[in-house]
Amino acid sequence: MLKVVLPFIAQPHQTLHSLPIGMEIAARSPDVEVQLACMTESHLEYARELAAFYPESRVSYELLRMPQRLRRRIEEKGPGPLEKISVLAMNRSYFSQFSGIVVPERTSLYLKRMGVRKPRLAWTRHGAGDRAVGFAKDTRLFDFIVLSGKKIEKRLLQQGAITPGRYHRGTYAKFDIVQRMNRAARPLFNNARPVVLYNPHFSSRLSSWEKFGDRILAFFAQQDRYNLVFAPHVRLFDRNREAGEMLRQRFSGCENLLIDPGSTRSVDMTYTMAADLYLGDVSSQVAEFMIRPRPCIFLNAHNARWENDSNYSFWQLGDVLDGLDGLADTLESAFLVHPQFRERQVAYFSETFELPDNQPTAPAAADAMVDYLRRCA
Repeated sequence: MLKVVLPFIAQPHQTLHSLPIGMEIAARSPDVEVQLACMTESHLEYARELAAFYPESRVSYELLRMPQRLRRRIEEKGPGPLEKISVLAMNRSYFSQFSGIVVPERTSLYLKRMGVRKPRLAWTRHGAGDRAVGFAKDTRLFDFIVLSGKKIEKRLLQQGAITPGRYHRGTYAKFDIVQRMNRAARPLFNNARPVVLYNPHFSSRLSSWEKFGDRILAFFAQQDRYNLVFAPHVRLFDRNREAGEMLRQRFSGCENLLIDPGSTRSVDMTYTMAADLYLGDVSSQVAEFMIRPRPCIFLNAHNARWENDSNYSFWQLGDVLDGLDGLADTLESAFLVHPQFRERQVAYFSETFELPDNQPTAPAAADAMVDYLRRCA
């Protein structure tokens, strides 16, 4: 019997990118044993909540072994690189028993350095953005990779990171589970104003938050034409959750502002589906936002020379601002000029994702992955 484990050692947002594939393996290949493994009780509970949307699948759950002190620290502050590597090392024997390890992150590649040789390591990726981090050199060390579409396949082939027979193209598992969740789209605000989603990245080298964040929140708090959802990348406040909560309380009296420093709603497309305009910098959530073409504004907070840089391809989908002086005018014109960007947005989405007839895409990835593991057994 093949045994497959899906360890979730990073922040919860990555769970949606691989869990659906594990659930489809369990449903479509009942002779394959599937386990979901997490570092904390809260993450394990979140995995159970998501798995409940796949009642046809039977999986088991495992809490990864570690000292309680370390588990509490991860629960309170989120998993940092050293914590993740330490937990991998502590669970080498556990991981060695499987035929396949399916992960949405790259840290788990350390298992190979730690002597975990038998399992094949499969990478589902998490996000479909253009930044170089999604095309890192160590990508070639994975045994099997799941890709969302032609654009990503082309870049990885060009750098020799993938070879035929060891990857599957055409799956973005997060879309599958969001469709299953099918939450009623209740209005986020009690008015009919356009909703702007401000979604800054967490990396200080790339994010607009440190330079522009306070001014952006103050701008929207002082006007009455737009609603604002501030839902940054979940890692922005992951190591300083007190700061995120203070920010939420600071603007709690503004009825046209919704501050979410890191709930599950900030990662399950609740806001990207509800917003009328995307305001951000380099987060790959803009690719998900393109599931329905809408206006975008991008903030160049670090004087990036982005025009001919493939890592910034998505900045071609809307206006790019180097500062905030023109924010009010750009917001006003964004809806008027959107037709100029619509065709480009549609093309970008079709190159990034392959969604045949709006059908689930995780089943095909599950079948391809099991077929690969059987060939390697």
